[in-house]
Amino acid sequence: MLDIAVVIVTWNVRDLIINCLRSLYDDLADSGLQAQVYVVDSASADGTVDVIRQHFPQVDVYASTENLGFGRGNNHAIQRIMALDTPPKAVYLLNPDTITHKGATKILYDTLFAYPKAGLVGAQLFYEDGSFQHGAFGFPDWRQVWAEFFPMRGRWHEGRFNGRYPQTLYQSEKPFLVDFTLGATMMLRYEVIAQTGMFDEAFFMYCEEVDWAWRIRKAGWDVYCVPQAHITHLSGKSTGQVRPQSQIYLWTSRLILFKRYLPMWQQIFIRYMIRIGMAKKIRQTQADTALSSDQKMALIHAYQTIQRMAKSS
Repeated sequence: MLDIAVVIVTWNVRDLIINCLRSLYDDLADSGLQAQVYVVDSASADGTVDVIRQHFPQVDVYASTENLGFGRGNNHAIQRIMALDTPPKAVYLLNPDTITHKGATKILYDTLFAYPKAGLVGAQLFYEDGSFQHGAFGFPDWRQVWAEFFPMRGRWHEGRFNGRYPQTLYQSEKPFLVDFTLGATMMLRYEVIAQTGMFDEAFFMYCEEVDWAWRIRKAGWDVYCVPQAHITHLSGKSTGQVRPQSQIYLWTSRLILFKRYLPMWQQIFIRYMIRIGMAKKIRQTQADTALSSDQKMALIHAYQTIQRMAKSS
């Protein structure tokens, strides 16, 4: 019986996926866990599928002919996993721009089953240079939108006003309760998926993990960040290839999330802040001498699109 099924969704990450899989398999080799790795590729044009099949023939690879997006791509693999005669005890969703440190997978797995109400756990993340990266957040509301458009320093930026948990919690050896963990590392019990469903495919990219964690919490399960499980997250390298379009994806997903979970007064205030904030970004982009005219045009178009979305939603 499988202990864990690992799911990775790829899109033009040929140079990242090798180190991701190598570090994962190195960790699994010492974990004692029975695992199967699934990769869903979203029509990569850089040979991602070929390099996986060449170096890791044991990986179950599905090569899509279209870009499925993060949620839909993960769902494709999860559906196959759920249909197994003997499904795994846990499903582990992992980004391709991650490096797994020794012991991380087993620590996450053990934590998931050490707490009776733990439905989802995520790792402690680090940037490529080894510095600290927030891996868990409070559910978003008007305060995080305010902090994004009108940046604050010190404890306001790093505190709960901006949806962040104190770094002292990450420095502890004890898992701590959170609202949601980043989608870079999400390990879930099989029964949680059976109860709450999968990613909502209304989210093409971004916020899928927030929506799912919200549903998991509403169903009575707990979500934990696990400081002892270390993962290097190369933060955005698998999505940073289309920045203007990514901005549209991000705010489309955020607006869906706000409409679904926040009271009407917050929705109205947030939409107003978005329009003001995007006008500010347009002015900053116009004044940015480091950008080419084409880059400026693409970004300004994205910001104007988001303004219209906020006005009409």
